[in-house]
Amino acid sequence: MARVFTLPANPSPRRKRQRNSDPRFLEGQRMIAEAIRYLAQSDPHQNQPAIFLLSEHFRTQFRMSDVPMR
Repeated sequence: MARVFTLPANPSPRRKRQRNSDPRFLEGQRMIAEAIRYLAQSDPHQNQPAIFLLSEHFRTQFRMSDVPMR
C-alpha cells in the first residue's frame, strides 16, 4: 500500500496594491446597466440575446468591489 505525504506550502507574502477607481470604468458600468434596463423595458423577448450578451460581459469584466457613482 502506498503512502501519501502532504507538504504544507507557505503562501508567499504578497503586498496588496490599492485599487484606484477609474471614472471611465465606472461610467462604462453605468452605461451597460442602462442599456440592459432599456432593452428589458422595450421588448424583453425580442432583445433577450442582446440582454444576455451584455449581462455576461457585465458579470465577467467588472470587479465586484466597484460601485457606480451616484
